[in-house]
Amino acid sequence: MTDNDNYVVDGAGRRWFLKQSTALAGTLLLPPLATSSSAHPAAAPTADTTTRPITLRINRKTYKLTAEPRETLLDLMRERLNLTGSKKGCDHGQCGACTVHIDGRRAYSCLTLAVMQQGRDITTIEGLGTESALHLLQAAFIEHDGFQCGFCTPGQLMAGAALLKEGHTGSADEIREWMSGNICRCGAYPGIVSAIQSVKKGGTPG
Repeated sequence: MTDNDNYVVDGAGRRWFLKQSTALAGTLLLPPLATSSSAHPAAAPTADTTTRPITLRINRKTYKLTAEPRETLLDLMRERLNLTGSKKGCDHGQCGACTVHIDGRRAYSCLTLAVMQQGRDITTIEGLGTESALHLLQAAFIEHDGFQCGFCTPGQLMAGAALLKEGHTGSADEIREWMSGNICRCGAYPGIVSAIQSVKKGGTPG
């Protein structure tokens, strides 16, 4: 599998199952027809206007799929692309657990509509590093104990990697200020700041 693989994800499977299940249940509950079916011809099928085709570029892979206009990038990635590294914490853009990079800038994927991300380069925690080649910040988190339960760690790593590129690492206070949108309920903040500082001292990662 190469970095340029194309993936076609048909979101109609689940909808088809739900529609068919609903139709079957409705049929069982209906009373017997008083007239023959010829007196009431079946209505013509209507087109599904709730979804639209989109193409997303995530972690250097292209996904062609359909999405509802109100579907968030976080839900689409987690529920349909099996990219579950971005966590669903508050779902209101307040905890930062769902942080991803869009065109190199950090973004809360729970507040981002998927249909608006066509043509943009999206990176999630799955695309930051690999098990055999960790991102410098991932290695630093391990070295400096920058995580405890780990739930917020993907968002912290994505925010920290963006912060290093942005150059907001002049002091511990500056790091804390620019990482304030990412909450750690375990209180691993000292380790997170130390990890970011250590990477900064060793050179800003690309």
